[in-house]
Amino acid sequence: MALTKFSNLDFDQIKTSIKDYLRSNSNFTDFDFEGSNFSVLIDTLAYNTYITAFNSNLIVNESFLDSATVRENVVSLSSNIGYTPRSRTAAVAQIDLELTIPDTDVTTVSALTLQPGLICTGNVSDSSYLFSIVDKITTRISGNVAKFEGINVYQGTFLKKKFEYDGSLDQRFILNNQNIDTSKIRVYISDDSAEIGIEYTAVDNIINIDSNSRIFFVREVQDERYEIRFGDGIFGKKLGDYSGSDGKYITIHYMTTDGMEGNGAQAFTYAGIVNNQNDVPQNLTKVSLTKKINSQNGSNIENIDSIRYYSPLIYSSQNRAVTARDYEAIIKKIYPNTESVSVIGGEELDPPEFGTVKISIKPTNGSYVSDFSKSNILSKLKQYSVSGINQSIVDLKILYVEIDSSVYYNDAFISEPNTLKTNILNTLTEYSESINLNKFGGRFKYSKVLQTIDDTDQAITSNITKVRIRRDLKAYINEFAQYELCFGNQFHVDSGGFNIKSTGFKIPGEKSTVYLTDVPKEDRKTGTLAIIKPINDTESRVIVGDAGTVDYIKGEVILTTVKIVSTTKPDSIIEIQAFPESNDVVGLKDLYISFSISESTINMVRDVIASGDEISGVKFTKDFYTSSYSNGKITRE
Repeated sequence: MALTKFSNLDFDQIKTSIKDYLRSNSNFTDFDFEGSNFSVLIDTLAYNTYITAFNSNLIVNESFLDSATVRENVVSLSSNIGYTPRSRTAAVAQIDLELTIPDTDVTTVSALTLQPGLICTGNVSDSSYLFSIVDKITTRISGNVAKFEGINVYQGTFLKKKFEYDGSLDQRFILNNQNIDTSKIRVYISDDSAEIGIEYTAVDNIINIDSNSRIFFVREVQDERYEIRFGDGIFGKKLGDYSGSDGKYITIHYMTTDGMEGNGAQAFTYAGIVNNQNDVPQNLTKVSLTKKINSQNGSNIENIDSIRYYSPLIYSSQNRAVTARDYEAIIKKIYPNTESVSVIGGEELDPPEFGTVKISIKPTNGSYVSDFSKSNILSKLKQYSVSGINQSIVDLKILYVEIDSSVYYNDAFISEPNTLKTNILNTLTEYSESINLNKFGGRFKYSKVLQTIDDTDQAITSNITKVRIRRDLKAYINEFAQYELCFGNQFHVDSGGFNIKSTGFKIPGEKSTVYLTDVPKEDRKTGTLAIIKPINDTESRVIVGDAGTVDYIKGEVILTTVKIVSTTKPDSIIEIQAFPESNDVVGLKDLYISFSISESTINMVRDVIASGDEISGVKFTKDFYTSSYSNGKITRE
């Protein structure tokens, strides 16, 4: 009997394959499969085959990291290559505390200890969140005041869980709470039921571990919960009640957190518990809490797509930071708030800085990494870094791309131009979130933007779009400083100048707001920066004639030593713009490119030809034509 090859999951094709198989049998050559009850049996066989094949296919898919869709399977497969998916991360804030004790206790109380658990509450918008510590913090009393300076408080609820090891191989120690920050887990082992015993340390590999190492492992299990695992007497100290053991009683301190929701807390209120040196709760007469750093760096549990992407990178890095891809994977692991990373070796710099690595990070929320976060990242990065290599985190360099587009429309297809304008902005916003943008080394594709605008609505007949690029200069207020901005793209040069424009700022000795502009040299390859005071939209007076240089070919703006008193933009920012020679804008390796929709302009223009007013188009050229290289005003608004 001939066998029919089967390679699909379609029910009808399965049914057809069964019929073909039966017809190949001489006993069923002339059998009517459609007009008999035998058709019901064939349907049953086909249905059963379909279900079996479908389930088998699912099982096979869940066996591979690239195709698995169930979180537990993805986590399990990633653990096979030594990757531990990131848990939720608690937002951290920094506060100072001054606790005043009664005068009557000054002679008997010498020190105060903040107990693990709730310390204060913080407000984010209209919601209140709990902030806790996981370890005791002790300070001595001076006079009647105890000062706790630079305390890191973590958003979340402090919890405890106790276990007793029974010696069985199948015993599991599972924390039955979701939303746990695994980095805040503390484990204590004792030979009795005491609250605190000998502390064990969390590890994620067996490097430098022996039979006496007091360690534990954390792994994610079902439903985003976590299991604590201990050594077996070979890799890590074994638990139990035998001689040499630290004990069989396990106390676990851990924290559940709201992750990203806890970011941004500013107003804090004390709610902690403090004991004196005798471990007795201490009365207080006054509490002063000062916020130093808003809560930040909270993140949600790592999603499946992230696990698929980063687990092979971490595996290939072998827990050492050598290549740029190693840094990308490791920094994402130690700083979950990372959106994009650029790593440049010192040998690539001009002049070269051998033995150094420059790291630039774009956080998920915001544009800059705080000094507090930089310090934490560099501290954690040391355990992965190669000896003799110095890492530094430099502030993010963002190249903003803006457009000024005149969009022509046929009013026969639309009655409200503002509605059409809103739709255009929405489609451009969607494009701005594409994979080509919002990353280091990205590319702004001019033709794609034109097409995006034209395809928004059938009423749009065409668009003429100008492109400008912008860098933000962070001024050092009331300090003499030099500034250098690299745009990484060749500038378009109008011999009349005003190719470089800026927002306003003030300098000593000049009451009016001044601006930056340029005066090209004859070769139009370089130019001179000038500080000007506008008289009107087209005329200005030069305040400083030689304020710096412009390299139009390299796309560099250098502002020589200048003292800036204030800026018209908030946060001491001076926006500096230029027109690119190419409408396709690229970002350098260390330059994060961003399509700024909020700073772009959409001008709705009624198409007089398409609308039928000027069939010949005589007045169109005169009144409605817009150049893609229009220079406009002498300053940036």
